[in-house]
Amino acid sequence: MVTSAFPIKHLVAAFAAALSFAPPAWSEDGAADEMLGELRSASPQQAEQVAGEIRNLWSKSGSAAMDLLLRRGRDALENEDYVVAVEHLTALTDHAPDFAEGWAVRAMAFFRQQEYGLALGDLRRALALNPDHFGALYGLGVIMEQLEEPRLAWRAYEEVLAIYPHHPQVGPAMERLEREVLGAEL
Repeated sequence: MVTSAFPIKHLVAAFAAALSFAPPAWSEDGAADEMLGELRSASPQQAEQVAGEIRNLWSKSGSAAMDLLLRRGRDALENEDYVVAVEHLTALTDHAPDFAEGWAVRAMAFFRQQEYGLALGDLRRALALNPDHFGALYGLGVIMEQLEEPRLAWRAYEEVLAIYPHHPQVGPAMERLEREVLGAEL
């Protein structure tokens, strides 16, 4: 059961509208743009390394204290202590509201607690700050699948592939949805 305070139907509608338009280009600096270009053209063997470099770049807030909160939140997620993860990540988003990675990682913690409305709210914020955040877009697709919105999930996965063509989890997700979204006759 979803107990979030956010009206999920409104968030789903907002994402449906947002996925109809191409997001604007974003970067903290030219390095992110350059690396995103490399990711788009990388071979399958190179893509994961480039994606990891981008994730590392996105994980740097510019503040040692904020980076520590992010690290602690991720550690708590890894240990499946979602309450503690949310506490650290809420402190992070409170103190660094323009740091997209804090919102994206807290969305993951909410997702693991099955708080889909809260997760969607955080993904919305993360994508407003960084429309190229392929992890947030992938998370959006996963949540849309959970909410039985296969067409929105498909659209989110298409957006991931536009940024990260060799994302290892998107192909299987789209295969799972293909018949439902595209119909029996392909």
